[in-house]
Amino acid sequence: MTFNAVIFDLDGTLLDTLQDLVNTLNTVLAQHNYPVHHIDECRFLVGHGMRELIRKALPEGVATPETVDLLLPEFMAHYADNWNVNSRPYKGINTMLDAIAERGIKMAILSNKADRFTRLCAEFLLSDWNFNVVMGHHNGIAHKPDPEGALLVARMLGEEPASILYVGDSGIDMLTAVRAGMYPLGVLWGFRPENELLEFGAKALVRHPEEIIEQYFTSTRMESGY
Repeated sequence: MTFNAVIFDLDGTLLDTLQDLVNTLNTVLAQHNYPVHHIDECRFLVGHGMRELIRKALPEGVATPETVDLLLPEFMAHYADNWNVNSRPYKGINTMLDAIAERGIKMAILSNKADRFTRLCAEFLLSDWNFNVVMGHHNGIAHKPDPEGALLVARMLGEEPASILYVGDSGIDMLTAVRAGMYPLGVLWGFRPENELLEFGAKALVRHPEEIIEQYFTSTRMESGY
């Protein structure tokens, strides 16, 4: 089974960004005397976008829209200075992206991270590869798992949804792929556990990036969908 194009989630899929997100989150929370979170807790807080990350991290009864509105600009400002302290591609991502690029397969990134940070990550941490589309969350596009962004990327790639492999590390990504009519492939090196990926529609799982090449991109011609 091979596909004409691939859409990647960013955080937890291509890049290990969790420590920088956690450090920023806890810095902002501590400045306002709110409880901070262990990194393992934050694995289940991230993924829905930065506003939702702050809302979920606040204590029950405190997470009002007004409080989130107050903390969000502080979070964005701190993250702007610290987004790449620890963030790096996962082991094997470089080899996988090299192989996909060599095959001439279209590649895109779709993230719930704010668009400017998504583009920064791609520009500075994934600069060796030419992604046809890089898109984070911005006004006018609903957050995943709404399929709107994925379908927009498909149109920008000039591909039918069924010809696209959608690769992500969370139930959010798997549900996005299902709703968009793409093939949902879950990765097990990211932020979320296997059972979540399967629960939200993963058709297959991989434990190492190179498995994606071996199983889905042995040729540039699409052989089957799902």
